[in-house]
Amino acid sequence: MRRIITGLVAIASLWPAASPAEIVRFDILAREPAFAGRSFGTVGPYERITARATFALNPADDRNAVITDLALAPRNTNGKVEAVADVVILRPIDPTHGNGTLLLEVPNRGRKLAPQLFDDSAQPGANNADKAEDAGIGFLHRQGFTMVWVGWQGDIPSKPGQLALTAPVIKTIAGPAREEFVFDNTTNPARATLTWPAADAANLNITVRAAWADPRQTPPGLSAKLVDPATVEITRPENFDAGALYEITYTARDPVPLGMGYAAVREIVSFLRHDETQANPLLNGLHPSVSRTIGFGVSQSGRFLRDFLYLGFNEDLSGRTVFDGLMPHVAGTRRMATNVRFGQPGRNPRHLQDPAWQADLFPFTYASLSDPYSGKTDGLLHRCSLSATCPKVMQTDSEHEWWASHASLLVTDLAGNHLDLPDNVRAYMISGTPHFAEAADTMRKGVPAMSLPQNPMHAGMPMRALLTDLNAWISDGIKPPASRVPMRAHGTLVPAQGAVPTDIPGLPYAGIHTLAAFSDQSVLPPKEIGRYPVFVPKADDGGMAIAGVRQLALAVPRATYTAWNPRALGFGSTALYPLQGAVVPFAPTEAARKEVHDPRLSIAERYADDGAYVAAVKREAARQVAERLLLPEDAERAIEAAKQRTLEKLGPY
Repeated sequence: MRRIITGLVAIASLWPAASPAEIVRFDILAREPAFAGRSFGTVGPYERITARATFALNPADDRNAVITDLALAPRNTNGKVEAVADVVILRPIDPTHGNGTLLLEVPNRGRKLAPQLFDDSAQPGANNADKAEDAGIGFLHRQGFTMVWVGWQGDIPSKPGQLALTAPVIKTIAGPAREEFVFDNTTNPARATLTWPAADAANLNITVRAAWADPRQTPPGLSAKLVDPATVEITRPENFDAGALYEITYTARDPVPLGMGYAAVREIVSFLRHDETQANPLLNGLHPSVSRTIGFGVSQSGRFLRDFLYLGFNEDLSGRTVFDGLMPHVAGTRRMATNVRFGQPGRNPRHLQDPAWQADLFPFTYASLSDPYSGKTDGLLHRCSLSATCPKVMQTDSEHEWWASHASLLVTDLAGNHLDLPDNVRAYMISGTPHFAEAADTMRKGVPAMSLPQNPMHAGMPMRALLTDLNAWISDGIKPPASRVPMRAHGTLVPAQGAVPTDIPGLPYAGIHTLAAFSDQSVLPPKEIGRYPVFVPKADDGGMAIAGVRQLALAVPRATYTAWNPRALGFGSTALYPLQGAVVPFAPTEAARKEVHDPRLSIAERYADDGAYVAAVKREAARQVAERLLLPEDAERAIEAAKQRTLEKLGPY
């Protein structure tokens, strides 16, 4: 094992004073073989580089001035604001065997999720890259990607297994903050952690609601007190169940300019892609070994990428494009509560919680639209269009985002009419999938707060095909498949009432979905001004979405897979359980389904025998390969799984 330790050997990058680059140091902490030396086809083995990048931002630069409170942050002797980002790089040991594409995954709460999605890796190995099995099926590595992770989140600590940003604290500021908590238990009193330290106890207020649409209440028995500046103890009143919503407002102190996280990604990607000094660990001869870049992020990190694009960070300080391709995954039409004072990048307004967070603000889609409430005309591509730095965008969502993150606003205008996506944007809904599932998941009951068996559908197969399509798009100009999402114009994107059959036993459909609202953010709590139309995917007679990318287990089904799962009684049952879907197996025979009045055809009615089922999977797999929605290697895996009766992931339940 070969290590380079900061303090013994540090690589510092030094640029001429006139250079616009804002990387001050790029210190390599360790450089060692990854995956115990495992080799990946013609690409060979990989190495892991662990580093810290120090960058300094000039608040007067227009491309930095968008960062909230940057001008108020402490500065170095050159008048710039410094921060340090954790960096991890996985690259082929022989860079000439790589594919020339840098794939940056924005860490999710400091963690790596791309290996779980693309490589079927399991945690914690997916985050570590130590053992041979940590690479899973090794898809990304066999493709030859150089993979990079940059710590961007300034409100979490840097520690082993968690990449973060160390940014300056502004000690001179205090101001209002708001947080919401759902405990899903009846522990009393309950404790919760605040994102920011409270300035004092005098302005700590709490309310409770059974559901977010209910009026806020302060009933007898409800109280909150500070245990320490970051911990609050809540005494809970009677007559509210385990899923009640508690809202706390308080005076927070010591903010961090969290928007520096966007600049961290911009600066480090630009450095790795363009710097031709020995400070660049990707230097191969006279030039870096990568010439193309893709930005990828899951959930919170997908929302980061939508904000990154919207705020203009895809233009570096030399006017160059940072990412050639962007792939925000399971972000819906949300962005982030990050580039605001006392931001909360770790909070997501999951269903049951209200839609008044900054994550739910206009604009929602890529094309510019006029907002009837704010009067603004804007879109996610507006700033990059002005600087000619727009990437090719491939937004991928599970079906859950169309129920819980108002993804319909991606393809409708603000009056609810059909909207075409721009030419440089594709969108794909992976039908019948929850927000995120593990590759090894099978149907199970889930937690007590979830009413139906948990949907186990992993999105790895279509996502591998789509990433391949995106890389071909930016590398060779080969256009990817047409968007696969529900659309108003196709009749597959409809009002929630009547979208799904209500006569399927074990599948109680009540049209529950997350709404979208315009709220006045100048008051606390925000005041709702109006709402935007939100639609959901239309289902077939079996209860599954008609549109989207239908994985083989849905296209050749043995069960109904939904992207929604109601909360159980006693846990806020008028709402959806966050991030999950449900699965309801088909009856084995016609007699069995008629006995329970199930309108869905039984297994025996659909497939004469197991051989007929496997033959149907083969036909559908061939079709999806031809449409470039499935890779040939995954078609083979799926056919074998169909033979073993594991494709449907129903397990022993």
